[in-house]
Amino acid sequence: MLNISNNKDADFLKEGDFYSLRTLKTPGMGRLLARVLLVIGGISFLAMFLPWQQNIRGTGSLTAFHPKNRPQTVETAIAGRIINWNKREGEFVNFGDTVLTLAEVKEKFFDPKLLERLAAQIAAKESGLEAKRAKQEALENQVAALKQGRIMKLRQAENKLKQATLKLQSDSIGFEAEQVNYRNATNIFERNKKRYEAGNISLTKFQEMESKYQADNAKVISAENKWLQSQAELINARVNLSAIEAEYQDKISKSQSDLSATIADIYDSEANLTKMRNEYSNMEIRNQQYQIIAPQSGYMVKALKAGIGQTIKEGEAVATIMPETNDKAAEMYVKAMDLPFISQGRPVRIQFDGWPALQFSGWPNVSVGTFGGIVSVIDRVESKPGYFRILVTPDPDQEDWPEQLRMGSGIKGWVMLNDVPIWYELWRQLNGFPPSIYENGEVKMQSQKK
Repeated sequence: MLNISNNKDADFLKEGDFYSLRTLKTPGMGRLLARVLLVIGGISFLAMFLPWQQNIRGTGSLTAFHPKNRPQTVETAIAGRIINWNKREGEFVNFGDTVLTLAEVKEKFFDPKLLERLAAQIAAKESGLEAKRAKQEALENQVAALKQGRIMKLRQAENKLKQATLKLQSDSIGFEAEQVNYRNATNIFERNKKRYEAGNISLTKFQEMESKYQADNAKVISAENKWLQSQAELINARVNLSAIEAEYQDKISKSQSDLSATIADIYDSEANLTKMRNEYSNMEIRNQQYQIIAPQSGYMVKALKAGIGQTIKEGEAVATIMPETNDKAAEMYVKAMDLPFISQGRPVRIQFDGWPALQFSGWPNVSVGTFGGIVSVIDRVESKPGYFRILVTPDPDQEDWPEQLRMGSGIKGWVMLNDVPIWYELWRQLNGFPPSIYENGEVKMQSQKK
């Protein structure tokens, strides 16, 4: 109905007296809720412009920064059988302390006087080597003497050859002279023969001349024999020279062969002696390996082998030692996509397992129970698929890490980047974009910096 009358009943009615009017009116709680939501929306809108520190999350465990301060396993260098434990778990051991004692299990090392026998063998080998070196020296002297004797004999044979040559020349000249004399005697004999036949000389004179002619003929024959004998002597001298050369060459070659064999035997003996000395040194070192000593000072936290009489192999770990040190570092693993935004020196906030903490990753200043650190090492290769390892050391400018922490404790960490508005961080998270880094007051993607 139209409200055109000047007489309005509403002025005489009270809303509280009528149920219908009460249901048509906006409830007071609704208006209050609307105001609260409006205030919350305004505050939330303004909060979108508050600064938010971006971070990269990672998990890992507590370790030592230097490898020498990390838990060390004590390994045995030889196989053996445990006969005594000198230290117990939880006990502090100093460098050089005996952790356990082993007994031999290989039959080739059972002899308790093995070192003494090896030393005796080495001494005998050294004596034999000295004798062979003396033989080498004697053979070298023999070869030198044979070479000197060959020179003397060859000179003597050459002199005989020269004498034979000269004698041959002398006998040849004498033979030629006798031939000339014989020819002259022949001519004289022929003329006197004709004179005798003619009766000019007597028979006696002719016979004397004939006797002289025969004597000259004999002299020619004798001279020829001497000449032929000189030729034979020259040939013999030449043959003797070759025989002396061959004889001494054979003797020298045989002596040099014996010398080479002796030298080879010496080298073989030296190699065997070196091998025996090496074996002796190895045995000396092996005897020291029956006592397994601590490689450094620390607490023996775990015995990996137990019981007396248990056999262990070469290179097998028998115990673990934790060095006593305050060198702590957080070993964190971050995703490969976040690695380009991490650099050495970046601040990190760390929460340790078992240590009560209240963490606000975007506002680290209001976090409680977390501790500061800095990025010291970034691995250049991935440690596990899709993750890279970083080492975080305590920040010297902030609170010290708790002394109660133990190696291997779990940690959670946040590598702090730069401040951005909350709206930008929400927008980045919704779109799955990587974090940003401020440069000269502007927000730039790390990929765009390149």
